[in-house]
Amino acid sequence: MTSTAPDATAALIAAIRFDVQGLVPCIAQQHDTGEVLMMAWMNADSVAETLATGRVCYWSRSRKALWRKGETSGQQQRLVDLRVDCDGDTLLALVDQDGVACHTGRRNCFFHAIRDGKLTEIAAPLVDPKTLYGA
Repeated sequence: MTSTAPDATAALIAAIRFDVQGLVPCIAQQHDTGEVLMMAWMNADSVAETLATGRVCYWSRSRKALWRKGETSGQQQRLVDLRVDCDGDTLLALVDQDGVACHTGRRNCFFHAIRDGKLTEIAAPLVDPKTLYGA
């Protein structure tokens, strides 16, 4: 995706119903397979940066700062399309994910499910998180 014109960015941001903290949930989905990768929060600045650069940027609630996906791990998300739902209170980022999306080293963040009556991990890490983050 190429950068978005300022008027279009402003219109998209105006269509979003941010919560009282100025945040909106954003689902990241692999554009070509439909795999749901993760959910993170965006604010107006992260939406604007994502549209301007084509690299997905979120808001980190723990760090209280912009979080450019992959800035420490190298596992970047390139934006293909950014969509606003019918109520304006959730975003869908169609992305091209480099490597794993989850900080646990898994492809996506949705790896717990009930199997045989108990909560089970249904996907193993593909990459050791220590490799991703140097911890």
